[in-house]
Amino acid sequence: MVAEHLTPDRTRPQGVFWLAFGALLAFAGQQLWQRYHADPLGDPVAMSLAAVERHDRLTVFSAQLSPVVSADQTMLMGALKVHQVAVIPVRVDYSLDLTKLDKRSFSWEAGKHRLTVTLPPLDLSRPNLDEGHAQYLREGIWIPRDVQAQLTRNNTLLAEKQAQASAASPVLIDLARASARQAMQQNLAGPLQAAGYQDAAVVVRFADEKL
Repeated sequence: MVAEHLTPDRTRPQGVFWLAFGALLAFAGQQLWQRYHADPLGDPVAMSLAAVERHDRLTVFSAQLSPVVSADQTMLMGALKVHQVAVIPVRVDYSLDLTKLDKRSFSWEAGKHRLTVTLPPLDLSRPNLDEGHAQYLREGIWIPRDVQAQLTRNNTLLAEKQAQASAASPVLIDLARASARQAMQQNLAGPLQAAGYQDAAVVVRFADEKL
């Protein structure tokens, strides 16, 4: 009868070691995949931020207005009264301050390939009055030059105030916002597509708007 030579059973400890090591490799591989392979074409947020950082301000809309204003002036202790009506073309620009955008303004949904951008409020420029093309209608028997100049100054101030109020109307603000959303979509979709995100969707919103 031949005695069997018994050796310690190392099968189980080695199996446990390789299972643990395999689990560690799997976890590390998952982390690397999420970090590098999930967006192999680059970070969409970083690319989008770099695209807007090249510009400080983006004019997205311009409103052409024609305020109709009038001014009165009296002379000779109130004995004479003159009246002037003016129609002054005015332009107001609506712009975005792109320096207010940062990483918190962008959100990337990898599963949907969707970039959401939250814009700062629109900035309205000071009304630009084109007094060279203004039209004036004056009523009065006699209007000295200094009185005429004062009437024109008064008309200019009134036209500027009226243009500011009109430019802030909900209708024009909505038009400017729609133009801003379209402009930002076009400006951001291009770099994403050039980087390989051909099917990427760009959603642009203002902070007070719901998705």
